[in-house]
Parts: sequence; C-alpha cells; structure tokens
Amino acid sequence: MAKGHRSQIKRERNANKDVRPSAKLSYARVSVQKACFVLDAIRGKDVQSALGILTYNPRYASTLIKKLLESAIANAENNNGMNVENLYIEECYANKGPTMKRIKPRAQGRAYRIEKRMSHITIVLNEK
Repeated sequence: MAKGHRSQIKRERNANKDVRPSAKLSYARVSVQKACFVLDAIRGKDVQSALGILTYNPRYASTLIKKLLESAIANAENNNGMNVENLYIEECYANKGPTMKRIKPRAQGRAYRIEKRMSHITIVLNEK
C-alpha cells in the first residue's frame, strides 16, 4: 500500500499522467475486428490525411472513428493548445467490450445464439 498523505499520493499519481490529447468511444456497436480494419489504415498518419481516408472509406466503423478523431483534434486544440497541422495519430486501438447475446429460432425447435459485439475505441494524438 502507498505511504504518505492522501493529497501527496494524488499529486504523485497526477504527475505521471499522460498529457497527450486523446478521445475514447466506449460501447461502440461494432466488433473489434471490423474497427481494426479502419484503424490500421490511419495509424501513424497525420490527421489531415487520416480524415481524408476516413471520409471515403465505405465501412461503417469509419464514420464512428472519423467523429472520434475530430473530437481528439478538438481536445488537442482547446485543452493542450496544439497546432492542428503538426498533429499525427500516435496510437489507435480497439478493445473488446461487452457482448449482447440474442437468440434466433431455427428449424425443429432449436435456437441459435447471435452475439452482437461491442468495442471501446481509443485514439491518441501527438505533435511532430
């Protein structure tokens, strides 16, 4: 267990906090595998080209990720005072969320399970 006064412990914890601008979308109704196809296309790119890729990508996940990227850019601009032209996508990943389980009736009284998967998508930006 940590030693010291509670405020001192909080101060130490906040000193190690990540200051890179980021945005997170929780419980996105898209599977991790489908989200990763889009995330792999924009990882490491500057934000302007990433927005262009997401605009013309036909996948459903690209609309969600485009909105999330615009939120991360706004966070960088307003909260951290960074210049938009110098930003690039340092990290982007999708983690597994909860799965909604549904039942589909099938022939001869059987029931098949349908799993509607969710994901938590995170985008972290940085300056060049």
